[in-house]
Amino acid sequence: MYSELSSYIQNVKRTPAEISEGRIDQLNNIANYIREKGEAKLTFICTHNSRRSHLCQIWAKVMAEYLGVANLETYSGGTEATAFNSRAVAAIKRAGFVVEKPDGNNPRYKIFFDENEKPLICFSKTFDDTYNPQKDFAAIMTCSDADENCPVVPGAEKRFSIPYVDSKESDGTPQEKATYDERCRQIATEMYYLMSQV
Repeated sequence: MYSELSSYIQNVKRTPAEISEGRIDQLNNIANYIREKGEAKLTFICTHNSRRSHLCQIWAKVMAEYLGVANLETYSGGTEATAFNSRAVAAIKRAGFVVEKPDGNNPRYKIFFDENEKPLICFSKTFDDTYNPQKDFAAIMTCSDADENCPVVPGAEKRFSIPYVDSKESDGTPQEKATYDERCRQIATEMYYLMSQV
C-alpha cells in the first residue's frame, strides 16, 4: 500500500471513539453479514453516485485489503447517474490515493491504492447498472434521500442504512476543502471499524 495512504490509515484507526454508539450498532450489523456470508458483495447507494457512495466503495475495499478481509467486493450506484464529483476525487488524492482520470462527462476513474493491486474503477451509474451485482448482495444506503426513495433494492438480499451528511452543502464556500476532507476521514474511520469487526 502506498506509504502516504498507509500513514493516513494509521491515523484513522486511532479514532474509533469518534463513532457514536448507534452508528457502531449499524456497522456491526454489516460486519455480521460479511462474516456470515464468507464471500460478500456490498453495493453502496446514494442519490447521484457522485460522492458518499464512491467514498464508501473505495474505503470499504481498501480497509478490507489492509485488514486482510478476503473475498469482499465493493460497488456503488445511485438512483440516477451523474459523475464522480471532482471535489470528492481531490479529497481521496489528499488521503494518498493515486487517481487516473480519462476524458469524458462521466469518466471511469482508476483509483490506485497499492502498486501491486488492480485499481478500483469508479464512475457514476445507477445501482442496477450491469456493472454492479444483480443478486446476492447487500445494499447499503449512504444518504437519507436514497434511503427514503428506495425502500426495496431489487436483487439485494440485505439492506442497511448508514447515511452521511452530503459534502455538497459546502460547494463554493471557503469550507469546501475542509468539509470534503472531514467526510472522507469519517467514512475511512467507519469503514476501518467495520472491517476490523469482520
